[in-house]
Amino acid sequence: MDSISPSSGYILALDLGTTGNRAFVFNAAGQIVGQAYKELTQYYPQPGWLEHDPEEIWQDTCWVMRNAIANAQIFPSEIAALGLTVQRETCLIWDKNTGKPLHPAIVWQDRRTAPLCHQLQAQGYAPEICDRTGLVVDAYFSATKLRWLLDKVTGVDLNNVLAGTIDTWVLWNLTGGRVHATDHSNASRTMLMNLKTCAWDETLLQIFQIPLQILPQIQPSLGKFGLTDTALLGVEIPITAILGDQQAALFGHGCDRPGLMKCTYGTGSFLVAHTGSQIVRSPNQLISTLAWTQVNHSGNLDIGYALEGSMFTTGACIQWLRDGIKLINTAAQTEAMANHVPDNGGVYFVPAFSGLGAPHWDMNARGAFFGITASVQPQHLVRAVLEAIAYQVVEVVQAINACSNTPMGRLIVDGGACENNFLMQFQADVLGIPVERPKMRDTTVQGAAFAAGLAAGFWDNYTTLVSQRQIDRIFEPDQDKNNAVVNFTIWQKAVQRSLAWAE
Repeated sequence: MDSISPSSGYILALDLGTTGNRAFVFNAAGQIVGQAYKELTQYYPQPGWLEHDPEEIWQDTCWVMRNAIANAQIFPSEIAALGLTVQRETCLIWDKNTGKPLHPAIVWQDRRTAPLCHQLQAQGYAPEICDRTGLVVDAYFSATKLRWLLDKVTGVDLNNVLAGTIDTWVLWNLTGGRVHATDHSNASRTMLMNLKTCAWDETLLQIFQIPLQILPQIQPSLGKFGLTDTALLGVEIPITAILGDQQAALFGHGCDRPGLMKCTYGTGSFLVAHTGSQIVRSPNQLISTLAWTQVNHSGNLDIGYALEGSMFTTGACIQWLRDGIKLINTAAQTEAMANHVPDNGGVYFVPAFSGLGAPHWDMNARGAFFGITASVQPQHLVRAVLEAIAYQVVEVVQAINACSNTPMGRLIVDGGACENNFLMQFQADVLGIPVERPKMRDTTVQGAAFAAGLAAGFWDNYTTLVSQRQIDRIFEPDQDKNNAVVNFTIWQKAVQRSLAWAE
């Protein structure tokens, strides 16, 4: 096997997620030599609403950058490039003169704009929006959130307003307010970018009444976005890659062509399959989206597309077990608790805290436990939550297989919840295929680092870079997998009852 070409220096990668912000320093061998993390405060002003403080995100970004560099025991001047990956769809508006946000950021899980989505559907806009963007009309995406923000913040001169997703906000701050830009992978999640032209769509801007001048410039995912302001770290560092978190994970796994796919178990679960240079449409409500873009040697834009199944609640329901109903003290406890009982005790959980994503796309569905009896113990409830995470993935895999000539034969996983051996084994059982877990769990930030390093010329061979990733464990389907399959059918009935909740 070829080795990664030697290079001096380091790559700094930022992973600004839903529940926390992280920074990692990678050396020339692609290994982590320093890191830092800070949990992000979640604000719930009303049921179904979720907000973040943009200034907290930026302050934490500065803190994790400086601490990761300190932990790596290097100088900022040794960093060759910076890569950025972020939670997608979360968006905000701010004053370009003061740099102050005009309202808290509205998080991707937030459902406050569901009524506007229903209105757009009733007006017949859904087919055209789907054709232009590849997306389902849902409060998940940014367009209706931006419309809500513009309606909420009155008496403001729009000539002084800037808008964007979290990557745009942080990039603007990293560059000292000099660069207002985003990349194609994040722009494709706003419901304002045309998937074919890879540009802001005039028709969509009119539908949502979003002024073009407040939106960032769209640039290739791999390429130069600007330089960090010297006031931050004392030196200018080239910012050479920006990716949405799921696209970054896809890149980090080496899934750069059709037939390759991965599932990230984070705050939500996101199963993404690369579909090459062609847009693939799913009849089962999977969304067509962008993987990433870059300018080739001929100066043309290379576009990679993907199919995605977005499941809104995964790590979020484990966090709820800890912080909400205080059934656990740490996420790690869930594995032992699930293994403590032989089955789920007849309990089924529907994780619809923010409605249900693919393949249902029901904004009104709400979470629920079904089958509770007097004999049910806390362990049964925890096991039911973990099983529900796996069942959601099965629904999306079945939807992908339905529009593919080659059924999925293996699932590559990453994200915090894939640490749970019970969950991964159960996932293999209910899918009936092997589940592959790499040693490097933080594939999202790894993908951002690889993209930045390749774009900066720090590394020169993507295939060699990803081929050196090591596998931690492969979970093979158990002989007792039939029980998991039968229970999946029962769980689907619980989902139907949850979907009918608001009818």
